[in-house]
Amino acid sequence: MIRVRNRKIIRKLAVKNFHDAKIRNIIAVFAIALTTLLFTSLFTMGSGMMKSMQFADMIISGGDGQANVNCMTESEYRTISSHSLIKEIAYCRKLADSVDNALLMKWHTEFWYYDDLGLKYAFVEPTSGHKPQAENEIITDTKTLDMLGIPQKLGTHIKLDFTVHNKKVTRDFVLAGWWKSYPGVQIGTIIASKAYVNAHLNELKSTYREDQKKTGTITGIIKFADTKNIEEDLKKVVTDSGFSMDLNAQNYINTGINPRYLSKSTTMGIATIVALSCALLLFVFTGYLIIYNIFQISVLRDMHFYGLLKTIGTTRRQLYAIILRQALMLSVIGIPLGLCGGFFVGMALLPTLMARSSFKGNAVIVSPNPFIFVVAAAFALITVFISTRKPAKMAAKVSPIEAVRYTDANLSSSKKRKKKAQNGTPQKRMAWNNFGRNKKRTVLVILSLSLSIVLTNTVFNFSQSVDPENALKNDNASDFRIGHADLFFQYKVNKESALSESFISAVKKQDGFKAGGRQYGCKATYTSKTTKQTSNRKQDGSFSTQIYGMDEFPFSRLKLVDGKMDTKKLATEKYILEGVWVDSRGHMDMSSMNHSIGDKVQLNYNGNIYEVTVLGHVIANEANTYDWVSSCFFLPGDVYKKITGNTYAMSYVFDTAQNKENDMEHFLKQYTNSVEPAMSYKSKLTTLAGVMDIKNTVVSIGGTIAFIIGIIGILNFINTILTSITIRQRELAILQSIGMTRKQLLAMLCREGCYYGAFTAVISVLLSFGSSLLIVRPICGKIWFLNFKFNFWPLIIIFPLLFLLGSLVPYVVYRFTGRQSVVERLRIDWL
Repeated sequence: MIRVRNRKIIRKLAVKNFHDAKIRNIIAVFAIALTTLLFTSLFTMGSGMMKSMQFADMIISGGDGQANVNCMTESEYRTISSHSLIKEIAYCRKLADSVDNALLMKWHTEFWYYDDLGLKYAFVEPTSGHKPQAENEIITDTKTLDMLGIPQKLGTHIKLDFTVHNKKVTRDFVLAGWWKSYPGVQIGTIIASKAYVNAHLNELKSTYREDQKKTGTITGIIKFADTKNIEEDLKKVVTDSGFSMDLNAQNYINTGINPRYLSKSTTMGIATIVALSCALLLFVFTGYLIIYNIFQISVLRDMHFYGLLKTIGTTRRQLYAIILRQALMLSVIGIPLGLCGGFFVGMALLPTLMARSSFKGNAVIVSPNPFIFVVAAAFALITVFISTRKPAKMAAKVSPIEAVRYTDANLSSSKKRKKKAQNGTPQKRMAWNNFGRNKKRTVLVILSLSLSIVLTNTVFNFSQSVDPENALKNDNASDFRIGHADLFFQYKVNKESALSESFISAVKKQDGFKAGGRQYGCKATYTSKTTKQTSNRKQDGSFSTQIYGMDEFPFSRLKLVDGKMDTKKLATEKYILEGVWVDSRGHMDMSSMNHSIGDKVQLNYNGNIYEVTVLGHVIANEANTYDWVSSCFFLPGDVYKKITGNTYAMSYVFDTAQNKENDMEHFLKQYTNSVEPAMSYKSKLTTLAGVMDIKNTVVSIGGTIAFIIGIIGILNFINTILTSITIRQRELAILQSIGMTRKQLLAMLCREGCYYGAFTAVISVLLSFGSSLLIVRPICGKIWFLNFKFNFWPLIIIFPLLFLLGSLVPYVVYRFTGRQSVVERLRIDWL
């Protein structure tokens, strides 16, 4: 066979045919651009979210180190740091038990020395100024400066009050630099120089083993050469250095692994990958639906042209090349538009997504990463070529005779069928026959339209399933909780951090106050022969714990896990309820259940020992505890006061009338700022705001994606109607020539469009019902702030619009394409 150099001719034919199909090109370019936009926005949001969350996660989890060894002496640090498995280790020394400036009462602040490696790992290198060098130089974060009322000006004098080994100290310092505070970090940090450490070595001697005071202790932030076996490497370092990670061992040393490097992080990563993969497949399928349909319709429309080419010897491979070249030309226009649009859409949506996540306020990292554009373009091209492959094969396989004789129904079925008698007007029968003329194309259009409706309804059901009350049940037992700032921010539980009675009186006088009660608390120890607790064991064999007392209002809000809430037995002072920790997401930590019902416990408060029996277990959470120490017990308020002798309240919880919540919030804010600045409060409105942010995120992100997919579906529908009418121009002209009026013709075409709307409505209802029950409901059962609610009313709103679209599109398209006279359209096949 002689090879003919005909690439130029094939290229010219492809270009010529490309220029002849202007409307097809506009729709195809728009479709390819939208598909690429979906890919690019997904990758931009995914990449930006991962980078932003990774950085924020490093900040919140304590820095970039892989593991910590805490509360060491100098000799212990030298022993640990010399191990061969350690690649780098930072030296961080605690310089005070607490920072006591009155202005920092509501902002827990710590005083440290970090070496250069420690500054780097903790992300506290000064962004303004320089590292502290002189004995009196310090650096700190901007939030701490704001709380102290200190301007961000180098050389500013700062007076610090702090406690060192129970001794109050006041010293003057000079501001050498600062860094911007990170959202999510709830403590301030002040860092002094090495010269300061050397000048005060005597007061920085560690006594942690004797009195648990952390002043002078050293924390080593470790990085290993290999990140695969951090837990095993840390254990080997500790063991080889002569220490133990066993809490009960005499040579125990406190260690910790950065949460980012724990095995559970991998699971979260897999879940994220699965979610992104599902979204990616959805977008591929969405893009495929329209691009495939566009090229299938284009091929069918140009079937006469391809038949003529075949009669003059064009091969299947050459026809295939013509169609693929056109697809490539459309991609060259559409993909760059989609890449640019997708990047800006992703960049615009990412701050919204971050602002309503648990990483709210953190820096949003969005960069025009070439990898994002390359991958998005690759996926878009793959989608285009998958979509055009079948139409190209169809054009290549058809015989010249079939192609020349093609109308619109020739290729829809190769078998002749007997037509059944049909009732109804001729227009109705013709509309129904035209609707089912190409069943495959009809199905694709209906699926394309249904997809956006189903996604919209799914997003709505997700957003409506966000249940604030479900979220509040694990965080708040009441509307408000007031207490001393030292209690809320410094976790101090003593008489000095007690709630003032004047604050309680002021709250009770406010309009809308309904009911409330005091909560009491104190630190204690206990011993028990049957305890399962292993942590916080003291040298005498006892365990640290906290005892809580509650007035009737908060006590009635306690949730029983097991056992009995027998107030008569509790009043005898011989029974007690043990707390079981539950986090804000409702996950119960069963390891915190240290005793079984009926176990005997010897409580020790200030040397007074009381033997009590565990009557049951209740939920302990942030709403009814002050500082979790692996153990706590609950009593009625009167019993608590008899046992401990303490009559001062640590906090007060209360409810208000629903329409007065905002007024009470405003009052509490004003009161704690100006009347009693030492007091503070917590509100359920803060939790509600966070949950509503999640709801808004679902709506904004999901709604945007549903909107884009909806546009693709509408484009698909418009293209289908447009091409169908264009191909059938002669057929429609014949109908007019034998007596069908223009009004009847428009009615027939609009009826066809309504059939699309009706079938889309049916399919949408079925798919929406299925997605809600099979996807939304199971997810709601696993997420703490969701409570599944199924709603159909978005469909009720969308369906009239769908039928309007079904009628309007054929009407507009025919008015646009049917301007030629009947005679001109009858001559189309002969042109």
